[in-house]
Amino acid sequence: MDLNAISIESANQALEPADQEAERLDQEATVPTLSEDQYRRKMERRKEVQEKRLADRTQEKGLIIVHTGNGKGKTTAALGMVLRSLGHGYRVAIVQFIKGGWEPAEKKVFALWEDQLEFHAMGEGFTWETQDRERDIQKAQAAWETALSFITNPEFKLVLLDEVNIALKLGYLQVEEILAGLAQKPADSHIILTGRGAPAALIDRADLVTEMTLVKHPFREQGVKAQAGIEY
Repeated sequence: MDLNAISIESANQALEPADQEAERLDQEATVPTLSEDQYRRKMERRKEVQEKRLADRTQEKGLIIVHTGNGKGKTTAALGMVLRSLGHGYRVAIVQFIKGGWEPAEKKVFALWEDQLEFHAMGEGFTWETQDRERDIQKAQAAWETALSFITNPEFKLVLLDEVNIALKLGYLQVEEILAGLAQKPADSHIILTGRGAPAALIDRADLVTEMTLVKHPFREQGVKAQAGIEY
């Protein structure tokens, strides 16, 4: 799904007046001909607008977060949120749906938080490695059952469903069952779903959606192999 199909104009129309003014002031501040006094006055107003924006945002809620797109960094960004949650002392669960053929380096690092973190790498690798569709489906279903046990458990503040979008794209799972499971989460818990090809129904349901866009990749353009610390 091309999220860029949503036009910038339509997105701007959805902004609150304070958000629109903040964007306008940010752009105006980049004009090189501004005097120091003009810049200072714009930044004074920008600060006022920002304080109003923050004062207006008082709601707290558990979020459904989707990282999708063909670019690199979907899981990496999600793991950043995992680290933040662990740093706050929250309990976190990670369920990997496709990965698992390799021993993830992340699992070794996260062993430091074994009292807070549940980590389950339940896939057996990519489809061209497993070459067994029925077993892949069974593994994905088992991963989903494990994930659902964490999603519905109020003790877990954050649950990461890594590469679940791939399982949906390949037809191993149905988006309806995922949405039904997400509806069971506690009101204050966060769920992150990663992987390219996130279905439209999941994107519609999510509170926060980020599309990673592929611009260049050394594997494709330069023939550079996957490297420790970068890809795994």
